[in-house]
Amino acid sequence: MPHSDDERYDDAVVETPGKVLAVTAEGLYLANLLLLPGPPFLVLVALALKHGDRDTALGRCHLRQTIAGSLWAFVLLVVVGIILAWIGRGDPAAMLTVVIIYLVCCHSVLILAGMVGLAKAMAGKAYRYPLIGRPCEA
Repeated sequence: MPHSDDERYDDAVVETPGKVLAVTAEGLYLANLLLLPGPPFLVLVALALKHGDRDTALGRCHLRQTIAGSLWAFVLLVVVGIILAWIGRGDPAAMLTVVIIYLVCCHSVLILAGMVGLAKAMAGKAYRYPLIGRPCEA
């Protein structure tokens, strides 16, 4: 007669379809924000081209969310940062203060969204980035 712990471990091995792609996409999103901007985004795009319509809904959801999130991160951090610097060019000290505060706050929110997305991906659940993400199909 099998031990009850053996049955529990057998159930834990079951992998949610698309979970690996979802976790990979979320990890690449965070790498794009935290380590080296650019190359992880290119890998995300390559994954989207390779797995875009053929993978499960979970994998597609996280992949699309992270690509959209990376594009929004570029706009929010680089483009808006440059615009703020250009607007405040008359007073360099105030401009630098405003730009640094904006970048730190915005970057932190984007990282937090990515960390929640990674946790959801690891749990095998879909996740929609707040404000910038699209609803995932069921």
